[in-house]
This record gives sequence, structure tokens and C-alpha cells, in this order.
Amino acid sequence: MPLSYPTLPGDVDHLIADDHAVVERQFQHLEAGRGDRRVLVDQVAFELALHADAEERVLYPAMAEAGETHEAEEGRDEHQEAKELLVTLNNSDPGEPEFEDALSRLIASIRHHVAEEEGEFLPRFRQAVGPERMAELGKEFLAAKRAAPTFAHPNAPSGETGHKLLDAGAKAVDMVRDKATGRKKHLATDPSGALDPQAQRIVDAFAAMEPQPFEILTPDQARRQPTPADAVLRVLEEDGKSTEPEPVDKVENMTIDGPGGRLGVRVYWPKDAGDDPLPIVLWIHGGGWVLFSVGTYDASCRGIANRTGAIVVSPEYRRAPEYVFPAAHDDVLATYRWIRDNADGLGGDGSRIAIGGESVGGTMAAATSLQLAAAGEPLPVAQVLVYPLTTGEQFGESMVDAADARPLNRPLLSWMAMHAFEGVADRATDPRVDLLSVPAEPLAGMPPTLVITDERDPLRDQGEEFARHLEQAGVAVTATRYDGVMHEFFGAAAVLDKAAQAQRQAAEHLRDNFRSPAAAR
Repeated sequence: MPLSYPTLPGDVDHLIADDHAVVERQFQHLEAGRGDRRVLVDQVAFELALHADAEERVLYPAMAEAGETHEAEEGRDEHQEAKELLVTLNNSDPGEPEFEDALSRLIASIRHHVAEEEGEFLPRFRQAVGPERMAELGKEFLAAKRAAPTFAHPNAPSGETGHKLLDAGAKAVDMVRDKATGRKKHLATDPSGALDPQAQRIVDAFAAMEPQPFEILTPDQARRQPTPADAVLRVLEEDGKSTEPEPVDKVENMTIDGPGGRLGVRVYWPKDAGDDPLPIVLWIHGGGWVLFSVGTYDASCRGIANRTGAIVVSPEYRRAPEYVFPAAHDDVLATYRWIRDNADGLGGDGSRIAIGGESVGGTMAAATSLQLAAAGEPLPVAQVLVYPLTTGEQFGESMVDAADARPLNRPLLSWMAMHAFEGVADRATDPRVDLLSVPAEPLAGMPPTLVITDERDPLRDQGEEFARHLEQAGVAVTATRYDGVMHEFFGAAAVLDKAAQAQRQAAEHLRDNFRSPAAAR
């Protein structure tokens, strides 16, 4: 569960608790006997190696400076025990007595460490140093994880100076070891056993491209990593199928006037459109306001265009941290107004405009509808929210049972938020993000809405809760959860049956409302 006291996503105690949540969920899979036992333990070992190194290099020296020397030393002692057990686990196989004994002891040791750290050490430390220092240490903590060795080294010094002197060499050796043993090819997969075979194949393909954890990288580094869209192409290649994009009538990149200057938009015209003015869909890509681009979500836009017979417009909105909140939201709102004012020139029907998006694209779709309503402007005739973020809080059981999910896990959510909202006051409570705080009266005017969620996703519960809020406000809403799939599944229709089904459902919702446009809204 989240910490019992308020934190911000980039605070060191928040980041530490996220790491704890991931490892605890992996322990639960192991105890329940589900998933791939070897891969789960390899991932636990990797997570704990980075986490322990960063605590020893950043947190414990800061605790000692704040007068918590005893607590820091106790933490190092507990890490030492865990490192020794991780060596045993690495050198044995599941089912062997030494493996199972070491695993049981590791689980008990880490749970004791977490309870003590989250319940006693971290709250006292925050009180001693204050929130600004916790934010500074959060940045240092992530930097330390980037530099950390990827295996446990119980014989290496655990002090700050020892880490600074030896970590670079140990990491270089560990990276060779990761490559030689093949461990690196499954560190980014989901070994929980919760995904259906098609979805599992996609996350396995993603992991085989050996991405580093997005959640410890700088934004620039993270943007150079493979994406879920690349994993879909890998699966198509393995099957000997074409990797060419789904054909549409045409695609054109344009620029429009945006709040921050020239704003790129990509426009898709569907196959077999005919000569009559077409409905238009504003489709907004995801990536936590920080990652990805229109190109990453190209398959979704093509699928929506062809399945609805509508023109699809997707904005290349400004991303954080270069442009923090609400820059992206402002760009999306400007794009909607541009579509409305220029529908004829696109060959579109300005009375039949819908909006939708994936992940924070879904967040921005709903926020745009609310902003239009508040301004007294015509609303979209329909909206589609695909696994949207609807609150800045760590909401619901899915933050626990999907803390370890891939490609989106709880640490990555915090990483995105710390970059998207850095330096912005009241970021988490802004109604454009905290949609769950919006009262019923403004919600009541929202257009007919389809909310799509998925099982292995920390955002699952908050998306479904927002659907309940819409329903209680009297909005025509449909909420569908797709089990056995993960965040980012929607664009994988070429290799994932449930993605194709979800795209058909989204298209049907849009077509139904295009036939009965609520132009007077």
C-alpha cells in the first residue's frame, strides 16, 4: 500500500515505497506458485541490487547526517543478509532445497526491513530533514540506481565511499554477466502468469530487446528505449508477417498554431471514405506526458480511422520535463478547437467530432471535454478513454496487485509524475488530472463515454472508478475490462485478438454516436 503520510512522486521515500511494492507483489506470486519462478527471482534480485545500492549510497549517509546513524547501520546489516541470500538464489535452481530455503528467508527478511523502514525510519527521517530534502534525495536515489551493479555483491563495501569507488567496475562486470546468462532478456517481461499467451508473447518480445528500466533513466535516455510498438513489430517479424502499417487512404503531417508556437498534428484519412464529409476523431497518444509520440501510437490511429470511417487527428503535444503541466493539455485543447474551425478543409463534418486517447491521452480527452463545457463551447459527440489516469493519487487495489506489471508499473507512474508536474503547485489536485475530484454537476454534461481498462495495470481501478462517477452523474457510459492483457495493449491489434476486439468496440461506440450527433451540446 502507499505510505501512510503524504509524499510527492519524486520524493525518496515515495520512490522507495514503490520499489517495495513491486518486490512484495513478486514475493506473492512466488508464494502462490504462479508464474515463472526463475524469472521472478531474477527480477527480484535485480530490483533489490539496485535498490540496496541506492539506499546505501544516498539514503543511509543522509540519515546518518540527520542523527539516525543507528537506523542507517541497521539498514546496511539487513541489506547484507539479503545480499548473501541473493547469491544463494542465483547459484541454485527453483525446487532445490537451498533455493527454497534462501527464498523463504529472503522474503521474511525483506518484509521485516520494509515494515521497519516504512513504519519508523522514513517517517522520522522526513520529519527531520523536510520535504525539499526528500525531493533532492529522490533525484540522487534514481541517479544511484542508474549507476548500480545489477547483482548482489555481499563482499563489497556498503558505505558511500566504497560504492563510489567500486560500483562502475562492478556494474560493467555484471552487465557482461547479464548478457552471457541471458538474464537481461527477461528482466522487463511480466512473469506473473496473469497474461494470456498472445499478451505474454508481446511483453516477452519487449523484454528481449533488453530495455533498461524506464523508471530509473533520464527522460532523454528513456525516450531512446524500445517501445511496446516495437515489440509488436518484433512479433510480426518472428511470424514472417508484414510489418508495414495498416493501409489507410492517406496520412499527412501538418503544423498548426498552438499555445507554445507551431504544433505538429498528424492526420489520417480512412480507406474507402467516399466523397461525403467525414466524422473526425481527435486521438491523443499516451506516455505519461513524458514519453512516446504520435508515431508510437500510429497503429491505434490507423485502426480507429478504418474501423470508424472517420478522419483521425493526433497532436504531437509538448512533453515534460521540457514543458511541464499543463502544456500538453493546452496543446490538446487547441487542437480540438482547430479541428472544429477547420473541419471543412479536412473533408470533415464539424458537427461530428469525437475525442479519445490512451493512458494520459485518455486523461486529456476527458479534461478537454470538461474544459469545453466550462467555456460554453460545443462538446465532442462521444469520447473513448482507454486505461486513463484519473487521479494523481495511488488509488485502488490495482496499485498493489499490478504494482509489478509491465510495461507500466508503479515506479514508472511515479517517475512520469515527478517529471510532468515538477515545480507546478497543486499539481495532483488540478481537476484536469484529478478527474475523480470533479463534482457530479460538471460531469453530467459529458458526452457518451466508453472506458476501456485492462487487468494487469496499476491504472485499472481509477479508470473504472471514473466510469462509476460518470454513471452516477447521469452520463451514458460503458466500461469494459479486458482480462489477461496489459497497459498499452490497445494498439497491438495486429498480433493481439483482445486489442482488435477493443478497437472494434471503440469504433462501434464512435459510429453509434456519429449517427446521432449531439451537436447541440
